[in-house]
Amino acid sequence: MGDGEETAGRSARKVDRGRERPGCPVSRAADGTWQVHDYEVARTLLRGPGTVQAGLGIETVEKLPPRVRRPVLYRDGPEHREHRRQTARFFTPRRVDEHYRDLMVRIAEEQVAKVRAAGEAPLGDLAFELAIGVVGEVIGLRYGRPGMRRRLERFFPAEFGQPGLTSPHGLYWLVRQNVNWLRVHLADVRPAIRAHRRRRHDDLISHLIDEGCSDAEILGECLTFAAAGMVTTREFICLAAWHLFTDDALMDRYRAADEAGRLTVLEELLRLEPVVARLRRRATRALDLRTPHGPAATVQAGEYVELFLDDTNTDPCAVGTDPLLVRPDRAGDFGPGRAGLSFGDGPHRCPGAHIAVLETDVFLSRLTAVDGIRMATPPRVAFRDAIGGYEIRGLTVAVDR
Repeated sequence: MGDGEETAGRSARKVDRGRERPGCPVSRAADGTWQVHDYEVARTLLRGPGTVQAGLGIETVEKLPPRVRRPVLYRDGPEHREHRRQTARFFTPRRVDEHYRDLMVRIAEEQVAKVRAAGEAPLGDLAFELAIGVVGEVIGLRYGRPGMRRRLERFFPAEFGQPGLTSPHGLYWLVRQNVNWLRVHLADVRPAIRAHRRRRHDDLISHLIDEGCSDAEILGECLTFAAAGMVTTREFICLAAWHLFTDDALMDRYRAADEAGRLTVLEELLRLEPVVARLRRRATRALDLRTPHGPAATVQAGEYVELFLDDTNTDPCAVGTDPLLVRPDRAGDFGPGRAGLSFGDGPHRCPGAHIAVLETDVFLSRLTAVDGIRMATPPRVAFRDAIGGYEIRGLTVAVDR
């Protein structure tokens, strides 16, 4: 990191969530939710038995009829493990290299060409086009109508309202979200399903068809992957670019490094600023949350535990000294990877972690190699409180001619 950050303070974070890291490894909120800030406690809880997925809209999913299969994000136990085992081949580093790297390069170069031609472009739009193209290939969404980015932007708006039947505001959001579901289904998912039924492909949609999933169930899986793989990657690309454009030493290091070195930089940035900073679990039996100093709390069955990843990833016991600074060479045993718990861990660890970091590098390594490239306008930051997620908006890149 650059000297400017070193003298300005002991934090290199761009995203200010408005609170200090608590000193207590495990605390309890006013509503009774257990809050975990300790890295080892969080990692153990994610890897071990005794909890199931909570949050991330699971309350809505639980209202579906029992006959409707839940998207994999909302399942636990043997069924979830078997699905992950069968689909793991879509996300291996070898498959990413053989099937998706050339696509990443092509789309990245197309987006960089837009900046060169126009002289200026919103980085979020370029990043979203890349993420949609790559994740869409993994899923099998390659047969839809033009305009997927606009449809997904409407489906994942900057601000969500609460759908309901008891107020005009709730009715508006209920109708809006159902219309957006229908748009994505008719323009993107249904054409893909029809094409896959005519001819099988080696991708997620063909796998779901083989399993006997209905069109509605396939739509749910596709939208889950869109949120987890497209939207989050867009935000991280913008966040990483923001760091690079405002830290000359980090930019010089990134430009001079080979691919492995660049990925190390990106993983360190993601450790520092996880896109999704809250993971929520529900206990299915009594659990002892143990810290290095002994038992910290006993969580009873039915109680909720919230993991604060922005805290766990900056736990000095796990990541070492200066946890709030960018230190790509930092040593420590903070698996499952150098990004800490930013992709989760255990059975629900994000399967597309390698894809997300690699496509970010494929794009940013080409963008930052453009002569005269600079950040024309700094971004503004918004938050999704339910997941502790950030949204980077308004970051414009430009080329000095």
